[in-house]
Amino acid sequence: MEPSAGSATEQPATGSGRKGSLANPEVHENVPGHVIPILEREFDDFDTEATRFLAGETPETEFIGFRLKQGVYGQRQADVQMIRVKLPMGGITPDQLEAFADVIEKYVPLKKGHITTRQNIQMHHMPLTDAAKVIRELSDAGLSSREGCGNTVRNVTGDPWAGIAPDELFDLTPYAGAYVRYFVRHPTTQLMPRKVKTAFEGSPSSDRSLTGIHDIAFIARARDGVRGVEVRVGGGTSIMPRIAPTLYEFVGLDDGEYLKVAEAVFRIFDRQEWLRANRARARLKVFVDKFGIDELRRQVEEELQGDWVQERDFDVAGLRLDVDEEASAPEAPVAAPSPNGDTSEFDRFLASNVRAQRQDGFSAVQVAVPRGDLDPEQLRALADIARRYSGGWVRTTVHQNLLLRWVRDESVYAVWRELVALGLGDAGADEVGDVVSCPGTDSCKLGITSSMGLNAAVREQLAAMNITDPLTKRIHIKMSGCPNGCSQHHIANIGFYGASIKVGEHTIPAYVAHIAGNFEGGDIVYGQRLKVRLPAKRAPEAVERWLRFYESAREEGEEFNAFAARVGTKAFEDEVRDLAMPVEFGLETMNHFIDWNRNVPFQVIRGEGECAV
Repeated sequence: MEPSAGSATEQPATGSGRKGSLANPEVHENVPGHVIPILEREFDDFDTEATRFLAGETPETEFIGFRLKQGVYGQRQADVQMIRVKLPMGGITPDQLEAFADVIEKYVPLKKGHITTRQNIQMHHMPLTDAAKVIRELSDAGLSSREGCGNTVRNVTGDPWAGIAPDELFDLTPYAGAYVRYFVRHPTTQLMPRKVKTAFEGSPSSDRSLTGIHDIAFIARARDGVRGVEVRVGGGTSIMPRIAPTLYEFVGLDDGEYLKVAEAVFRIFDRQEWLRANRARARLKVFVDKFGIDELRRQVEEELQGDWVQERDFDVAGLRLDVDEEASAPEAPVAAPSPNGDTSEFDRFLASNVRAQRQDGFSAVQVAVPRGDLDPEQLRALADIARRYSGGWVRTTVHQNLLLRWVRDESVYAVWRELVALGLGDAGADEVGDVVSCPGTDSCKLGITSSMGLNAAVREQLAAMNITDPLTKRIHIKMSGCPNGCSQHHIANIGFYGASIKVGEHTIPAYVAHIAGNFEGGDIVYGQRLKVRLPAKRAPEAVERWLRFYESAREEGEEFNAFAARVGTKAFEDEVRDLAMPVEFGLETMNHFIDWNRNVPFQVIRGEGECAV
């Protein structure tokens, strides 16, 4: 009999000693941010195994699998690590923002944390001995990197507006929390053929969680007054983009049926030895693509008849994350500052970054975070702002921003002024200038190009364009440093992935573009790849040409994707064909052979990504 999932955390705390010790294991608490139970012994084990590895007593291949489960990931740079801290549903508290600030200040050479498109926070370039200290110190604030990497159930994402969105059917946060707690440390999900990415979405018509690109996703449904979810399986981007089809139209929530179905899917997935032969393609989407969703459903029905079902405890009530954020919301201020004089900047911020909650008198304020990077000073100040002006439970977004929830309408101006002082008060969240990118060659072994460098360059180009056209503002731009798509470039209106161009003995950093992807309005569309390869230093100009082409040739009210469908991809290729022309190596063209944010000639240096280890 396999051990019951979550058995180490479902017992009441007993004995004495520090919570999380073997004598006093932590029980989960319904506290914002404290979703994954912390076990102190795991940090002791990590210290022991890291010491043995550094002493040469443990082979690297054996140690890699161990540290990945603790969210510690190797980088392209030798002898340093990235730590990926899970933030289920993007939730983070003021205390946790401060905990990040503390460890970043002490241990992270670049002095920044990076919000990812999976709603995690990553820290880079740490020696292994410091990585061990970081995960231990973050645990004191309830933060966990457990199974942030490896072939596990990765960070569970969700709509940052869950619980406050006017278009929400109901809030799935409590059930997403139960899912996280059920599958962390679960015996079936520790060494699957590959990772599993999960999303929960309570607003089907908006689908802000991007359910279609996930291995498994749960979308709120109601039937005869009973809460349930539609279950989708088999989505994903990378080199084989697929949109997840529906496995079940309706599965119960409160009866734990959604946990049971998910485990059946994972058990089937875990047995596919043929997938393990090529880890680069060993995703659930490959199984669904080969056998079809109907065959997976047949196997799930068969799996649900197994003895293992009786050995599990699917008690959702004991695992739910129930937090009354409204009870923590601030009182209406006795006096609040109000704008006077020129209000144009604040008005732009209101229009793009602030949304009314469905609860009267409250707004959600989205903080646009350039490239997803925050330094310790910003993290501490955001913690202070969240304590004074919001319900206290901040959410990260899949577009690398932060959402302050439960802000009193009267306090929005005060919040904006404090954000401006931090360099985080820009308008345009989720608009054309809010460019999304993965770290690329800044840290990733699989990276080909500096996508973060291109991000900065495109932002600068867009700022110089001073875009005011409302339809152009709605365009989304994303770039990845390789074809794998961690920036989700496939679903951008304009997306790029890193590549290269060979010129004799020299190599130019380059990008391949996708046009007319979509993730809004509950409709996932993968963009069409253009048949031109652009030198990296010319990509910002290509963006400007495409935007100006759209503005000058569109029909009245025509959205960008409709325009792209009407004119065709060749028209976009023609606009930049001269930019894609070969560059001869020489003193005057040397700049093209050096990537953004670099000062040495470009080389394609690509290692084996540990995602597939």
